[in-house]
Amino acid sequence: MGTKLNLSGVVSESIVDGPGIRMTIFTQGCPHHCKGCHNPETWAFEPRHPGDVDKILKVAVSNPILQGLTFSGGEPFCQAEALAELAVKCHENGLNVMSYTGYTFEELIAGKDEHPEWIKLLENCDYLVDGKFELDKRSLVLLFRGSKNQRFLDVKKSLEAGKAICVDEENLYKGTKTRNV
Repeated sequence: MGTKLNLSGVVSESIVDGPGIRMTIFTQGCPHHCKGCHNPETWAFEPRHPGDVDKILKVAVSNPILQGLTFSGGEPFCQAEALAELAVKCHENGLNVMSYTGYTFEELIAGKDEHPEWIKLLENCDYLVDGKFELDKRSLVLLFRGSKNQRFLDVKKSLEAGKAICVDEENLYKGTKTRNV
């Protein structure tokens, strides 16, 4: 048995939680409590549904149409160590990784000394939607985001530049390839 996660739920195939067809992992527990949150049932940190990194990975890699996994919440960075392990294993199996977070990219970087697990997860994500959901900035037309303050980031480019770099949404799907299973 692998590393344990506290989950709210899992969606085995989603087209709204990141590029391509994805498995979405909803973590349980969130400190942000954003007004108008889409998933307020994920706020409590009490155990809800036990998850296992290896079991999740096995299900994901057995589905040949998945391009990646998305970590949502709750707040994925509250379970950063286990999710970083899952992200590494996803990459080893040709799956990309996206995460949502109520923290900004800058807050995650600034918290590296107190929370080194945040950086480990960040380094193993391909995409990140950062920032709290803000009800007064809600928009139904943004790609993979709920409010205008949130950014859809290319994590590798952001880490290399030392600042947040948004995904080139116009060219997001150019050159996309399916994985070999």
